[in-house]
Amino acid sequence: MVVTGDLIQDDSAGAYKHFCDLLGALGLPVHCVPGNHDIRALMREALADPPFHYCESVQAGTWLITGIDSCVTGQAGGDLDESELARLDATIAGSNEPNVMVCLHHPPVPMGSKWLDTVGLDNGAEFLHRVAASGKVRLAIFGHVHQPYDADHGGVRIIGTPSTCRQFARGSDEFAVDDTPPAYRRISLHADGSFEHELIWLEK
Repeated sequence: MVVTGDLIQDDSAGAYKHFCDLLGALGLPVHCVPGNHDIRALMREALADPPFHYCESVQAGTWLITGIDSCVTGQAGGDLDESELARLDATIAGSNEPNVMVCLHHPPVPMGSKWLDTVGLDNGAEFLHRVAASGKVRLAIFGHVHQPYDADHGGVRIIGTPSTCRQFARGSDEFAVDDTPPAYRRISLHADGSFEHELIWLEK
């Protein structure tokens, strides 16, 4: 399982414990990256032991799945500093797997929503350039925007998954939510570098 940030919202260790109690019961490895609502110190502590993993990489067949930290403390928007970009480059270059999926919180592409596009990934173009130049990244997934997204950018598929809570109204100039239900996405990675994905909306 991959959780692309905003595990909690009330800044408490208790909320992370609740998260771990719920997802630990699934019996699956749970790979997480921080979102702008997360508290990194609390999150790292809560995810210190298996089955939880914080911004780590995992090999799965011919795939490397890796998480990166796109958050800026105290800000809703994101940015990948040079050290995090360098870590991503080194992780991809150091892997023998020919296919890579990158997980982050902030969208590296515009959403077509005036207010949301002020809190995206500031250096999204640089991220897209680097992952395309690697020749290995097939897929990048993100959260943050509480709505679906799916498009190809320079040969890299960029996919956003709606929230497991409320959804933001698409294309809105100002903050707004709609009545779309919670959702998650199932992704199947194949040995030849292809993949399939299914967006699953939950009943209200």
